[in-house]
Amino acid sequence: MSAPAIEHDQAQGLPSWRSLLPSAAVLGAAFWLHQQLAELPTGRTLTLSLAFGLFAGVVLQRSRFCFYCVSRDFIESRDARGLLGIVAALAVGTLGYHAIFGAFLPEPAAGRLPPGAHIGPVSGVLVLGAFAFGLGMAIAGSCISAQLYRLGEGALAAPVALLGTVGGFVLGLLSWNPLYLASMQEAPVLWLPHHLGYDGSAVVQLLALGLVAALLARWHRAPPPSLGAGASPWWRRRWPTHVGGILIGALAVVAFLRVAPLGVTAELGSVARTLADQRGWLPTRLEGIDTLRGCATAIKETLWSNNGAFIAGIVLGSLAAALSAGDFKPKRPTRNELLRALAGGVLMGWGATLALGCTVGTLLSGIMAAAASGWVFAAASGAGLLAGWWWRQRW
Repeated sequence: MSAPAIEHDQAQGLPSWRSLLPSAAVLGAAFWLHQQLAELPTGRTLTLSLAFGLFAGVVLQRSRFCFYCVSRDFIESRDARGLLGIVAALAVGTLGYHAIFGAFLPEPAAGRLPPGAHIGPVSGVLVLGAFAFGLGMAIAGSCISAQLYRLGEGALAAPVALLGTVGGFVLGLLSWNPLYLASMQEAPVLWLPHHLGYDGSAVVQLLALGLVAALLARWHRAPPPSLGAGASPWWRRRWPTHVGGILIGALAVVAFLRVAPLGVTAELGSVARTLADQRGWLPTRLEGIDTLRGCATAIKETLWSNNGAFIAGIVLGSLAAALSAGDFKPKRPTRNELLRALAGGVLMGWGATLALGCTVGTLLSGIMAAAASGWVFAAASGAGLLAGWWWRQRW
């Protein structure tokens, strides 16, 4: 048999059972955690959140669904495939969210919003927070959701970035009151269906996303074919980002219907708020923070929350996927990489506090919900990302 034929057979075959044992062990641990969560008073939503997280972890890891990574690909080589995957997620989510809205709120009357949707105020603080978040994810090398799935790949700088994020949340809470009173208190909450109705809102959003996709496709420059990529076994090949985007968009719709909009910062922020409150660092009252929509923080009274279970699922799902694909490759980070991870994490935590979420909770879930805050976050965080990328090219 010729060498190409052997490579073809390997690519079309199945992984050996030995190579699947580590992933099976991780999934076994996830099942054990599922059983433990099921016994808690809120076990139904906790187990659903864990399952959604497992699915998200696999999809994020296999499709490399990382906001900074795909943006960098476009900036440096005009490879728009990753950004088109994000557009695909937003389009699927927009259609699904608008289909659900009618069940929650038959008429989008002024002053009323669909329960739980991430529709936040639009203010200068949102712009500031989003810019800081974009700057932070460029410095750290990825956003918070990507740090979580990279944790499953063995990225040893990811825990440092997440630790910095918790510290950034503490700083965000300390700066909350003056910023809220100066800008957010009277800021408008802009929801497109209030002005356009559900049909008009869906059409406008899809047209906007279509325009973005058309521009990206026009500027796209196809990368050269990767040598040997076709010979890789199918279970080791990365999924196209548009496939990941479609799956994430579908997951976002189901999660909104069954538990809550997607987001990855509520648990981290709540841990930060609880620790800071216990140490007496926070003011007696955080003005308005518990009345706003988004990945809001809260004082933790129980060990597990829905968002905590979702985050645990992301890490476990990513770990299982990385092990089976041969992507689990721990690497000792340099001192500079650790410093960048810490500094970027602090900026992301501070920015996510002010913006009431990150690229998942405010950008994805916000735009899908037709919130102007989601679009503003996308623009401002994109500007911050560009600034951070520029900084990394020079230092």
